[in-house]
Amino acid sequence: MAAGSSFAARLRAAGVADVLDDSTSRAVYSSDASIYRVEPLMVVRPRDADEVARVVELCVAEGVPVTSRGAGTSVAGNAIGDGVVLDLGRHLDAVLSIDPEARTAVVQPGVVHAVLQRQAQGHGLRFGPDPSTHSRCTIGGMIGNNACGSRTLAYGRTSDNVVGMDLLTAGGLVLRTDRVDDLVPGDPRRALVDGLRRVASSHLSTIRTELGTFPRQVSGYALEHLLPERGFDLTRALVGSEGTLGVVTEATVRLVEDPAHRLLVVLGFPDIAAAGDAAPAVLPHRPTACEGLDRRIVGTLVDRKGPDAVPPLPRGAAWLFVELAGDEPGELVRRAADLARDLAPLDHRVVTDPREIAPLWRIREDGAGLAGRSPSGRPAHAGWEDAAVPPHRLGDYLRDFDRLLEQHDLTGMPFGHFGDGCLHVRLDFRLGEPDGPAQLATFLEEAATLVAGYGGSLSGEHGDGRARSALLPIMYSPEALQAFSALKHALDPGNVFNPGVLVDPEPVGARIRLAAAERPRAPLAFLYEHDDGDFSQAVHRCTGVGKCTADTRLTGGVMCPSYAATREEKDSTRGRARALQEMLSSTSPVEDWRAPEVHDALDLCLACKGCASDCPTGTDMATYKAEVLHQTYRRRLRPVTHYSLGWLPRWARLAQPVARLVNRLMALRPLRRLALAAAGVDQRRSLPDFAEESFSAWFRRTAPTRRPDGEPVVLFVDSFTEYFAPEVGHALVRVVEDAGYRPQLPESRVCCGLTWISTGQLDGARRLLSETVATLHPAAAAGVPVVGVEPSCTAVLRSDAVELLGTAEARVVAGAVVTLAELLRRTPVWSPPAVGGRAVVQPHCHHHAVLGFDADRELLGRAGVEAQVLDGCCGLAGNFGVVPERYDVSVAVAEQHLLPAVRAADGETAVLADGFSCRTQLDDLAPRGGRHLAQVLAEAIDRRDEEAVR
Repeated sequence: MAAGSSFAARLRAAGVADVLDDSTSRAVYSSDASIYRVEPLMVVRPRDADEVARVVELCVAEGVPVTSRGAGTSVAGNAIGDGVVLDLGRHLDAVLSIDPEARTAVVQPGVVHAVLQRQAQGHGLRFGPDPSTHSRCTIGGMIGNNACGSRTLAYGRTSDNVVGMDLLTAGGLVLRTDRVDDLVPGDPRRALVDGLRRVASSHLSTIRTELGTFPRQVSGYALEHLLPERGFDLTRALVGSEGTLGVVTEATVRLVEDPAHRLLVVLGFPDIAAAGDAAPAVLPHRPTACEGLDRRIVGTLVDRKGPDAVPPLPRGAAWLFVELAGDEPGELVRRAADLARDLAPLDHRVVTDPREIAPLWRIREDGAGLAGRSPSGRPAHAGWEDAAVPPHRLGDYLRDFDRLLEQHDLTGMPFGHFGDGCLHVRLDFRLGEPDGPAQLATFLEEAATLVAGYGGSLSGEHGDGRARSALLPIMYSPEALQAFSALKHALDPGNVFNPGVLVDPEPVGARIRLAAAERPRAPLAFLYEHDDGDFSQAVHRCTGVGKCTADTRLTGGVMCPSYAATREEKDSTRGRARALQEMLSSTSPVEDWRAPEVHDALDLCLACKGCASDCPTGTDMATYKAEVLHQTYRRRLRPVTHYSLGWLPRWARLAQPVARLVNRLMALRPLRRLALAAAGVDQRRSLPDFAEESFSAWFRRTAPTRRPDGEPVVLFVDSFTEYFAPEVGHALVRVVEDAGYRPQLPESRVCCGLTWISTGQLDGARRLLSETVATLHPAAAAGVPVVGVEPSCTAVLRSDAVELLGTAEARVVAGAVVTLAELLRRTPVWSPPAVGGRAVVQPHCHHHAVLGFDADRELLGRAGVEAQVLDGCCGLAGNFGVVPERYDVSVAVAEQHLLPAVRAADGETAVLADGFSCRTQLDDLAPRGGRHLAQVLAEAIDRRDEEAVR
């Protein structure tokens, strides 16, 4: 294989512009969503089909392997390789055309499923298959794996929905797969196709008896479609070939019309095997989907996100979710009644309201990520995650599979497409133990033997990849394997495309990522209690499902704002996790906490904590970044912003007595420019004025005017409110007093240490938090609520304090901390004033991720506000967006959601932003600023009282 740097130079000289051969890119592309790790020679992101051809030509000439990658969500190791990884999702991501009459779309391979879906919906159409990763998976990736999703019963697999495609072969030929009959003698493509016909004709009896035996038989090559009685359908034969036979550069896909109405029938059963037994009886009722899951995944969701995360389910310990669709609502209700009568479940529920259906489906959609932790509490992994059997044998297979798990002391959370006989599960293999890979191999061989005995398939939709290709001899005869090899040789004689997959595979236990992982030697600052104190286990929470790469403008949520701005894999939560995993790998060149690859990947992390809530596995990159900065700079000289902005509360406290003088001096342009430069702050940023009277001074001065009675509450007043925005604190006092409470300040000044945490000064943060917890604990222990003003600081007390201190006192304080909306929600005797009107609302990211915004949303509704609650991050994120090297990214993040919404709002629409950084971003970039919820409520209370006096 050619050396990386010289080969990259040759690619660039050939006109291939976007070549990544740096160590950071190789690190973050070394894994997909599987358990495997293969560091590539380089990553190439072609801009058009001609560039793809040039890359393939050079790779074939030099013997450099080529692996195609879409969204990197392949769970079987299909999208990683030693040579060039072709990232087709970066530039080749367009819907080229939609023909509503023919009901087809022409797409590039990197187009995201959700993007195609949105454009097709404008014509009343949709692309049928819908994997759980639909928000980020690409059509090219779906073609590679023959992806299916929940609605295969109605719409079929990807292979049923591709009309034709352009396949670039190793010889540089482009085959249009649906036009091979038009090829004339003498055309080299005709000779290639004739060779494929000979492969099929040489193995007719084997293909007819072993392949295509049931719809979810995805393992191996789909040679059954090359049979003469099936019309030699090359398109369908190549779908599911996992990038081993060529590169798809364009595809024409079939679109279907969506029925006007849907409903969901949820049926309860005693256990998951009983649900499997019942699944075949669902099929005569013409469902669009029939999904199964049990109490294991439901219990995990409740543990992760609380009881409100799971809508009411019928009685039982396992459930079938059956979707019925049609154009007549009354007929659907009748079909649902017939279904429930015929299946005779323990209990059932018919759901017709789309707002109630969505959270039920969300249980299923988050299954892949939620299943990253097994019921035992151990990390769970892919490897045997999508086997399928004929549906009529599913119940018995589930019973035998559970017995096999018990024999190997493994647990998991099974769920899947029960109407198709396909089961998804991640299992808690001990991959990090010395004999972990050998144990994995033993289990996989026995599991493969079990599923083959049921006439099933090792893979039902994800492909075989590195996880199962070596097991194909258990499922297929030597003659079938010879047919696979012949097909591979006909199209890729040099074994350039995705070697090691399907044909001549590596052992299933080779190159497992966790097998090379080591625990850091340095003492950790955070406790990582949910990961047994193991930083390696924490960063390996990321399973690579890639929800962080979804466009939040389509899907909602916060994660991941920097990826949304740059679309660089290294700037996603997944990419950062991969860089950290490389740091911990004994076989990786990424050496330690100070490695440039680690800091390059973490540089644009806003520490928004969006991943802590939005990532199904709970990957908390803000915490990991703080740990890395702590380990990197502990007892070393730090960047200037760690002192200027990381110690901001300290400087604000010193400046406050002379606030008027400081403000006047900073109003002088030369001094302002000098101060910004000295602090490491971008010159385009504003400097907020210091308050001439701090909040606590105002509170003491106005104490005689406040009510002496009422239930006490302690105000946790952060440094931003104390020194920069005391008017927000004034408003909060007005509101809590109106609600009947008696606000108090802590006995001594408190600080959450947020700015220390975000800059990785965790020893200092721990000292500050110890003092703050000690001050707040007596009131918290007495049951007095601690009301936060600034969401980010309130979130520190709710979460980070426990992770840093781990004390009983910290947990008591965390349990007592509430937001204003949470306090008012638990105050039944109080009703909010009539605020009315419309509002654009920007929740602080930590509010969304740690505290939750439901109480605020509910309070705004009760106050009569028509609220447009925004997704995404404001982009400032404390000190992140104020430094010159991150300013442009900060603005780009704000342009995702916040700034377009504010510009579109009319003058009568209020802009609400509880976070000080969010309001600062608005002041700097938007046509108008934002206000805290407490301010809006306090003004409405004053208006109400004034009207009452009149």
